Amino acid sequence: MEYSESAPSSERLAVPGGGMTQPSTTSGQLPESSRSPKHQNHLAKSPGRRRKATRTQRPGCSHEQLHGEIERRRLPGQREHLEPSGSASDTAESSPKRRAHFLHGPYPATHFGPKACILPNPTSVMHIQDPASQRLTWNKPPVNVLVIRKIRDETLVEPFKELCRFLVEEKQMMVYVERRVADDASLSKDEAFGSIRNQLCTFREGYDDISECIDLIICLGGDGTLLYASSLFQGSVPPVMAFHLGSLGFLTPFKFESYKTEVAKVFEGNAAITLRSRLKVKVVKDMLQRSGRPPHSPEPPPPEHNRPLPHGHTNNEAGKVTLQLQVLNEVVVDRGPSSYLSNVDLYLDGRLITSVQGDGVIVSTPTGSTAYAAAAGASMIHPNVPAIMVTPICPHSLSFRPIVVPAGVELMITLSPDARNTAWVSFDGRKRQEIQHGDWWRSLAVASIMSNLFSSPLFLGLISLFAFSLENSIKITTSCYPVPSICCHDLVYDWFESLAQCLHWNVRKRQARLEDASDSSDAGS
Repeated sequence: MEYSESAPSSERLAVPGGGMTQPSTTSGQLPESSRSPKHQNHLAKSPGRRRKATRTQRPGCSHEQLHGEIERRRLPGQREHLEPSGSASDTAESSPKRRAHFLHGPYPATHFGPKACILPNPTSVMHIQDPASQRLTWNKPPVNVLVIRKIRDETLVEPFKELCRFLVEEKQMMVYVERRVADDASLSKDEAFGSIRNQLCTFREGYDDISECIDLIICLGGDGTLLYASSLFQGSVPPVMAFHLGSLGFLTPFKFESYKTEVAKVFEGNAAITLRSRLKVKVVKDMLQRSGRPPHSPEPPPPEHNRPLPHGHTNNEAGKVTLQLQVLNEVVVDRGPSSYLSNVDLYLDGRLITSVQGDGVIVSTPTGSTAYAAAAGASMIHPNVPAIMVTPICPHSLSFRPIVVPAGVELMITLSPDARNTAWVSFDGRKRQEIQHGDWWRSLAVASIMSNLFSSPLFLGLISLFAFSLENSIKITTSCYPVPSICCHDLVYDWFESLAQCLHWNVRKRQARLEDASDSSDAGS
């Protein structure tokens, strides 16, 4: 699916496989758009051609679409009993063998009945690649590998040393690690590991930019290591290979016992990957505090949890600070330490949809649908489904259910004018920030005073726009930089395996069969 911005091509990563386009016409026939109106009228008036078209295919549905619909209706494991009649079977025999179905549906028909169709629009053309055909390949051999280890876990010291020794000595790779990991006391005391430790390249989060020099990411730990790896790359993300050495491991499909074999396969290429979509979040905050401190005046540094994010910029003239982040799981807006209900307004593409009154709201990706959103009652969505989930947290309403919106929309969350307290926002459980009213009330007061002096509708509209623009807001949409997560088997099996092993999805004691095969309703007769 095309978005408003396009991701730059990666130097070392490519995903082969053809995209899905509109079904082509039968060989030897001109497309409808290229025929003259007179020729089209002649074809439409021919009874023989109408009868032939009715026998071979339904209106607005090509042979390939009919074949795809039959494949979709067939149950898993069911053999093929029906073949499309006519030239469709001949085409299938002459064309090369390909997948019987796609994880994305076929290109939808744009003609509805004999006279209706969708207005042609060149900007609405979609090229959707089948997720099952997404395979990792290397344009150049990988050289730099980032190893992320779960900290404060002594059981991972030995696997970490074993993996680094394998990458440096056997694979001749440049290994990057965090400085706090390399300075760990257990590594410093190990003299046998000293030669490997001296060859490690170190970095510090928030100070050193490694986004342009990493070819592959290997995570040792739980799901938090993958979330942390995503936060290090606010643009294009290298392929991520995650080993299950944590507590849950929903996003870590690989077992460390066979790490040499699995890593060697990834270096060779042709590994299945899941493109986990991320959210592009933009937070606009007012620098003026409630005490009325001007933005240029010196002030004490904010606490750690409310410190400006590294991926933001400040507009001193407007008194605003803009924070931009890429989020893999979810954005959570909650009431924080206040005892009052959270009261925030939710906009979709600039239109007010609803107000959330409760403990807060969760905006999550399909990857995050199995995290906090699942605990709040949302449905679990496969990572390849292009969507954004909106889930209320303990809403004070019996009818507020979680919703799923298209991936291309822009959501905006602001404090409601009637809110009794501020709101707090966190990104993948980190970088917690407080969202205040800022200058909204002062702007509203100015607009009220000026409306008594100037009754012009245009002036009132400008004042309203000015008041709205000064309000703090959180804008969320789908990012064009997904996280390419390497699969252990394939993207369908890995997901259901995680559901069964980690969340025990649909685990129930099996119902015992009846000894008597007769109908139970006849037992009393």
